[in-house]
Amino acid sequence: MNIVVLVKQVPDTTEIKIDKETHTLIRTGVKNIINPDDLAGVEEALKLKETYGGKVITVTMGPEHATSMIKSLYARGVDEAYLLSDRKFAGSDTWATSYILSSFLKTLNYDLIIAGYQAIDGDTAQVGPQVAEFLDIPQMTHIKEILDINQRKITVKKAFEDEVHTLISDIPCLITTVRTMNEPRLMSAFKIWETQEKPINLVTYENIELNPEYIGLKGSPTRVKATFTKPVTKKSEKEVLEPSVAAKRILKLIYPYMEVSK
Repeated sequence: MNIVVLVKQVPDTTEIKIDKETHTLIRTGVKNIINPDDLAGVEEALKLKETYGGKVITVTMGPEHATSMIKSLYARGVDEAYLLSDRKFAGSDTWATSYILSSFLKTLNYDLIIAGYQAIDGDTAQVGPQVAEFLDIPQMTHIKEILDINQRKITVKKAFEDEVHTLISDIPCLITTVRTMNEPRLMSAFKIWETQEKPINLVTYENIELNPEYIGLKGSPTRVKATFTKPVTKKSEKEVLEPSVAAKRILKLIYPYMEVSK
């Protein structure tokens, strides 16, 4: 079984900076981490490999310094890694990113694609589903648990706000994972040593069949027109009230036109 995991290197959200002209993230000089939902997907893929056999392949789109992240994935047990990196990809929105990723994925042999539910630097939750649409394969999102998988079908639990659904899909398909579904393993000391011999397969614009009009900042249909920092306002005065009085005060604030008995 070949499992492909889409992994993104993201800036630490406590150190985010925005380019005032392009309204895109400034990544230079900012500490980077593996997107938590993606790392959960890597862990699920490794667990499936241990149970059913096969190979775990990661695909990353980003700058060349993402190689450090890829080495850490090798040290966790990933078998093969690809880095899609080219100046022509810079500024791609989620649609353009999904187009580039899916165009490359068409060259791979896979049974299952795992993507993180969303990235902490964008929180759009769009790339995974869009990749599935470009590839014309089934998708199941916000997965809480993988129950079973065989050569024909996969069974999962999908988490909603107030309930959980059990879903079954034909494979190949794409699922998106959330950080709370598992505890990612640590890097192995022996595998860290072995990463020195592991190749990082660099994929550029020249290696993928792409329409240049659909990639990069110019090929992205969405634009960030403006960004702003939410102003910090003075805290409201603190009041100490009896529980029954506080409940009525809160109810009045939520429903100002409702008559509240005294």
